[in-house]
Amino acid sequence: MEQNNVKKIVYGAFMMALVTIGTMVIQIPTPATKGYINVGDSFIFLTSALFGPTMGFVTGGIGSALADLLSGYAYWAPWTFIIKGIEGLIVGLMYKKYINEYLRVVSLVIGALWMVLGYYIAGGIMYGFKTSLVDVPSNLVQGFASIIIGYILIRLISRLELFNKV
Repeated sequence: MEQNNVKKIVYGAFMMALVTIGTMVIQIPTPATKGYINVGDSFIFLTSALFGPTMGFVTGGIGSALADLLSGYAYWAPWTFIIKGIEGLIVGLMYKKYINEYLRVVSLVIGALWMVLGYYIAGGIMYGFKTSLVDVPSNLVQGFASIIIGYILIRLISRLELFNKV
């Protein structure tokens, strides 16, 4: 039992690092709201699918907010923590609930759409809703690219015996 908890902590820290790195490796600035497009959501989806909602929330929220802090986007970090944390929570709650692969993909779509809505609301509060609307298409591209990458990673990594025992 205790060894299993240690494994979860180690995997959680590793996945949080992957979320942070995945968010920082590719950053395409979005001038309207001073944010950026990235593929960190792929790793949030992976974490949530493999380890469930709690780890999805924690790694998604902290890992993504940490990327904002390290990349000079500290003003986005509190919003990111909430938005990406809830994204991980949503996917984690839904993904394991379904056996049907179509519904599992739908859980990723719902997580991505939440992210788009969350950043629209946050950008609207910070810069005005007309300005924030300009970033919706780029956030949709980010979300759907992350769904594709994330789903491929989930399918590949979930086959490893290592992750089926946690």
